[in-house]
Amino acid sequence: MDPPHQSKGGNRPRDGKRGPSQSTVPHQKDAYARLLSQHHSSKFRSYLDQYVQQQGEERGPSEQRQGLAYSEKQDIPQRKRDQAFIECSDSSDFSPSPMKGKGGEESSLSLYMDKLLFSSSGASTPSDKGKKTRGSQGGSKKQVFEAYMTTEDVSHGLKRGELIQGSIRINPKKYHEAFIAAPDGKRDIFLDGTAARNRALNGDVVVVQVLPQEQWKTKRPPSPDVIVEAETEAEEQLAKRVENFSLNATGTGISPPQVVYIVEQKHSRAATGFLKFLPDKPFAMFSPVDHRVPRVNVPLPDCPHDFCSRPGDYANILFIVRITSWPDDSNFAEGRLAKTLGQAGEIEPETEGILIEYDVDFSEFSVEVLGCLPQKLPWTIPPEELGNRRDLRKECIFTIDPATARDLDDALSCKPLPDGNFELGVHIADVSYFVEEGNALDFIASRRATSVYMVQKVIPMLPRLLCEELCSLNPLTDRLTFSVIWKITPEGKILSEWFGRSVIRSCVKLSYDHAQSMIEAPDKLFQADELPPCAAEHPMDEIHQAVLNLHAIAKRLRAQRFQGGALRLDQLKLSFTLDRETSMPQGCYVYQYRDSNKLVEEFMLLANMATAHQIYRSFPNKALLRRHPPPQTKMVDDLQEFCDQMGLHIDFSTAGTLHKSLNETLGDDEYTSARKEVLTHMCSRPMQMAMYFCTGVLKEELLFRHYALNVPFYTHFTSPIRRYADVIVHRLLAASLGCGTHLELKGEEVQKQASHCNDKKTASKRVQELSSELFFSVFVKESGPLDSEAMVMGILDQAFDVLVLRYGVQKRIYCKVSGLHGLETFHFHKVGKKGELTLVWAAEEPGKPSVRQEISIFSLVDVQLRADGAPMKYSAVIKRPNETA
Repeated sequence: MDPPHQSKGGNRPRDGKRGPSQSTVPHQKDAYARLLSQHHSSKFRSYLDQYVQQQGEERGPSEQRQGLAYSEKQDIPQRKRDQAFIECSDSSDFSPSPMKGKGGEESSLSLYMDKLLFSSSGASTPSDKGKKTRGSQGGSKKQVFEAYMTTEDVSHGLKRGELIQGSIRINPKKYHEAFIAAPDGKRDIFLDGTAARNRALNGDVVVVQVLPQEQWKTKRPPSPDVIVEAETEAEEQLAKRVENFSLNATGTGISPPQVVYIVEQKHSRAATGFLKFLPDKPFAMFSPVDHRVPRVNVPLPDCPHDFCSRPGDYANILFIVRITSWPDDSNFAEGRLAKTLGQAGEIEPETEGILIEYDVDFSEFSVEVLGCLPQKLPWTIPPEELGNRRDLRKECIFTIDPATARDLDDALSCKPLPDGNFELGVHIADVSYFVEEGNALDFIASRRATSVYMVQKVIPMLPRLLCEELCSLNPLTDRLTFSVIWKITPEGKILSEWFGRSVIRSCVKLSYDHAQSMIEAPDKLFQADELPPCAAEHPMDEIHQAVLNLHAIAKRLRAQRFQGGALRLDQLKLSFTLDRETSMPQGCYVYQYRDSNKLVEEFMLLANMATAHQIYRSFPNKALLRRHPPPQTKMVDDLQEFCDQMGLHIDFSTAGTLHKSLNETLGDDEYTSARKEVLTHMCSRPMQMAMYFCTGVLKEELLFRHYALNVPFYTHFTSPIRRYADVIVHRLLAASLGCGTHLELKGEEVQKQASHCNDKKTASKRVQELSSELFFSVFVKESGPLDSEAMVMGILDQAFDVLVLRYGVQKRIYCKVSGLHGLETFHFHKVGKKGELTLVWAAEEPGKPSVRQEISIFSLVDVQLRADGAPMKYSAVIKRPNETA
């Protein structure tokens, strides 16, 4: 085994086939190579040594890796230092006498020698004229990215409207495409290429420079100057369908929109990926799995001790690398190896990588945090606390949750009244009682902001003693709650409303399956072994009737919501059955959203809307609400045009008309739900994300609206065990009712926490999706190949996207792919926004004609899912159609 220092680059021969007398540099460098090798006078050597020393000081540790100074750390012999300098520089041409680079620009070494010669006389050198030499040759590297603006210039530019601030979104399928929402929210500004992103990563809050719209005009010449705005019907075709503009005032070209400042690095700067050994380099090359993250140079001392001598052993090992810097003169970032995860494609290493990459805190809670919990166990409600609450322990109250749920946030009750109306209650775990504002537990909960649900486990926001025991509304146990109780008619009209702190005792823990069976069999007498244990004072038929009453009222409320203009875009969700011992996927299925789910959802929405009104009335400048902006106008217009060409009568004018269109215009057959899913996916693209905000930040109430729900005020109140936003809302609600401590929160703090909750919610959603993708890829590998019908949902020139109906996953099928036997050729054509592919299959028997297959939106095809050679990868391949097709 080679000694470690030899593995790190310097003493390793560069080419075993090269003789000792052969030059290691191209021919054009021979003259300068001879100069370095022959002129070893003390004066020249002093110039070179001083140049090396000063370059090391000026570049700092991050840039020393790429210059001569770093070679001294590698035990490179003196006779090879000159050669190392030549090979590490970016110069493509050296000439011994004038020492000029390309285009007549002077090399860094020549400039430094000039500087030494002139320094005694005080004369200035060309290098003194600017901080950076753009495109210089020799030791100085070419600047790849623009230098960031100063904070002062950014501040002034934003005030003058010359700059735009927002979160950058990078296309995961085409990493060179990025977007930032325009200030009017109607369209996206398109950033073309990595240079335009200027080292920003996905999710970062950035400032972008774009000329004002009045200075744009269509560029008639065939060679466009700048891509300002994306105009597409599909994300993958964005770069092809942009408008090109130039300066209106001068008629000359303008620079493309680009990032000029990073306000906040929201991206964790951590990535999972693989390490590659580079001979003769002091670093390894890290290639992230997520192509939106740059490749990273990682110092060899960070790598495993035998990485240099046995790099092949690490070809399929996943690593976590954290980016520490990204110089403006390099396409590669620099970073440190944070952790070796394990074998790629295995569930636990991949899961840990996902959590770290999305900055999910899955560490154990500290002693200080645990010290904030009740120390005397078993814990009981203090008598003085009982006296301050409405006692509902004798009421018929129960929970309805997934069968595997252990953090039970909410419970329901529905008591018939003598006048024919109902007393209907939503009872939410009183987490704010246990999480005191400002202590260590509150701090860690605010940082985590949400529980993160993965296929095989949950990363909780709160310690398990709270989320699974003291706060969870477990059956037959006294629990503290916050209740909203209405007097409501059978038709769903609210007659009165009450908020307050309460204490309940759930009589049974129902699953969605239990509740669904009750709804589907209204006259059935359930036996004791068909349901979980119930409280003796509430017989099973009483609980059954309460579920039926809730279902009847929920149906009325739901109908009223959609008649009033609400929208719901349901998308398929994949669920798994896991082996109890190994947690490996044994099967998967599309989760069914049924009446029991709708029942619970309806009353949670009602409670959230009621709470939003209550806290906004009391705290108009610091209420934490949740708003949903309307979709981007430009993308809606494109989608409307596409639907018109498809003969689909979809009305995008309001949320309500869109919902009605999706439920009435897609036929009535076995594939109706599939067509609705495809169209729902298309309609989701223009939609913006719902977000938390502080009411004191937005001055116009019109901006508070929730587009999909079509309501003026909305918030989150019903899940405080798993969402920190709900904890803040509980504190606001308690303060508004005079049943809580004085509220210390200020409006600015509410907005800051709201923004953080938005970030964490987005990350949590993505982690959940990646976990599902991980388990499905393992399932395909273990159980595949898998056959299914699929429906086409998007057409490109050499590929098309499908919804795999059996599993609810979306996959791209490529026409040019190995293993696609029998496909002779294919043709793409487009009419307006409607793309179509024609596949031509070879005849199965001699003498028979070829088979033509037309592929368009909503076409049905047979596909096969197969595991790829790479870990975590599987592909979808179209199967040959029947001859009758």
